[in-house]
Amino acid sequence: MPFLPDASLTELAIIVTLAAFSAVTGGVAGYGTGALMPLVLVPMVGAAPVVPIIAISAMFTNSARVLAFRRLLDPRRALIAVVCALPTCVLGAWLYTLLSGRGAALVIGTSLIATVPLRRLLKRRGHRLSEKGYAAAAAGWGIVVGGSTGAGVILLSLLMASGLEGAAVIATDAAVSIGMGVVKISVFGAAGVLTPKVLVIALLISAVAFPCTFLAKLIVARMPVHVHTALLDAVVIIGGTVMISSAVR
Repeated sequence: MPFLPDASLTELAIIVTLAAFSAVTGGVAGYGTGALMPLVLVPMVGAAPVVPIIAISAMFTNSARVLAFRRLLDPRRALIAVVCALPTCVLGAWLYTLLSGRGAALVIGTSLIATVPLRRLLKRRGHRLSEKGYAAAAAGWGIVVGGSTGAGVILLSLLMASGLEGAAVIATDAAVSIGMGVVKISVFGAAGVLTPKVLVIALLISAVAFPCTFLAKLIVARMPVHVHTALLDAVVIIGGTVMISSAVR
């Protein structure tokens, strides 16, 4: 590993193991890699390269999810999110090194946790996020996803609030995330942060995560929709709690 002179075999083994675990988790819950991989990457390579690394590897894992769950993809919701979030994603990626995320993490984390009971309440009353509301929320999400690694949980919440359930959430989330990934990688490339070390680690994660996503498909295929929806709710709550606790620390 000429581009990883400071990484031991143990550290590389940890990256590979966590990449496999997060790929399965992400394939089932739609969220995982962006939250789990920084736990080992930040101590190893520092904070600055983590977002570019996750952005590159996510292109492969999300492509695998689209392939695995392509029959359940909602093209209209995916297109709306991509069109509305692209401009703000560029802005978020550009501001990546300039913004402090503590206050934003508190607001986003609290909002995420609140979306679960609110969405369930509105569903019981026959309400859900309108197409215009979904489009506006996607635009706001674009700023966050442009400069962070754990914002995928927000899109999960938006898709569920718009009426999607189960594996349809996973497929549509993955399709939208591919579009965002292209934007982020383009911005990071123009800024000169895509170093050889970033590329090597990203490709290592991708090589492990891509096949593991199809293992997740087997799990989802045997999981009832209401159980999968409950799991997604739990992921949203956990993601919001992690954001809040990180900001407080």
